Amino acid sequence: MIRSQKPHAVLPDATHDEAARQDFVAGLRVHMMREVSAGNRPLYDAKVLPAFRRTHAREPADRHEVRRAMSREPYHQAWGSLLRTTQELIWESVGSSIERQLGDLMARNRNDRAKTKGSLRLNPGLVMPRYQTATDTHVMPGSYHTDLCDGDLTAGAVYDKGLYIYAMSGLGDSNQDIGGGCIAYLKQNFPNLKPRRILEMGCTVGHSAVPFAQAYPHAEVHGIDLGAASLRYAHARAESFGAAVHFSQQNAENTDFPDGHFDLIVSHVLLHETSGTALPNIIRECRRLLAPGGVMVHCDVPQREGDAFDLAIPDWDTYNNNEPFMGRMRDTNLRDLFADCGFDRDRYFDGYVPNDALNRDKKITFRGGDGRKGKPWAVYGAAL
Repeated sequence: MIRSQKPHAVLPDATHDEAARQDFVAGLRVHMMREVSAGNRPLYDAKVLPAFRRTHAREPADRHEVRRAMSREPYHQAWGSLLRTTQELIWESVGSSIERQLGDLMARNRNDRAKTKGSLRLNPGLVMPRYQTATDTHVMPGSYHTDLCDGDLTAGAVYDKGLYIYAMSGLGDSNQDIGGGCIAYLKQNFPNLKPRRILEMGCTVGHSAVPFAQAYPHAEVHGIDLGAASLRYAHARAESFGAAVHFSQQNAENTDFPDGHFDLIVSHVLLHETSGTALPNIIRECRRLLAPGGVMVHCDVPQREGDAFDLAIPDWDTYNNNEPFMGRMRDTNLRDLFADCGFDRDRYFDGYVPNDALNRDKKITFRGGDGRKGKPWAVYGAAL
């Protein structure tokens, strides 16, 4: 590992052997992303593209043609197989460690409940949407929403530890990079925004909700998610960091908050992990919940940049990493979608978080295969 993850009350510990295995998996992912992934572009330029031109007498029309052509190449097949295996190893390397100490983590959470700044509200009757239950997102066993026992924290703990390895510590020592970048964008582009209430949709374990509570200390910060285990973990984690966040188990398509309740609504990598049917419902719910003068910002991967090859490589996740909605999100005209959901087309905005807001000193420099190609996170939003 490049550096250690910042500890908190429910962050799982690791024995010597568990830590060694996790470090190995992190190193393998670094090698995959920096070295093995880098071979895809020369393969495309030197072999796949010329062969396509000879066969079709034209350039590839889109990323799908490139993906299909690349998928026939042994090097690309080996790369994809290793990348998928590495993804599975991430969850396995942290899962066994968490199973060993789950009872202790749950006990720590119960013992700390009296010292609360925020709150936790769960809904045992919440029906999970099929687009969440049909697959284990990111190949994470049970995804973000599965409860294994009463008071379970497993999904949250697995995601917190696993994301740190997945990102190769490039999201910061608390996985705070996306939320921190979104905050920097807001401070730069909406300097007069002083929200009374903030809502994060799809907050998972609060990696971004905590930075928002710290950046806007006078605001009431709420985070919603589908998974009870993730939210229990998020609440304990936020309390450990001294952040007042109010977590509740809700579907972002239809929340129980009143109309116009929030001055700022945000999400972080939610757009590409929700279905084409759910996404308009979520945006319409944002419009209902947003107060006059409020701002909605969704921080996610860039949509369409580079040539067909640049678009095809990130599409690997759509077909092979249990992120079935990634490609759909990249193809969606978000300005049109937001307008169809009630936002003024002229108040739409998009861009990137400021470079200096990111965890640049510790980021891995990729030489190919990175879904963001080393670029900042993108933002898509609208103002009332």
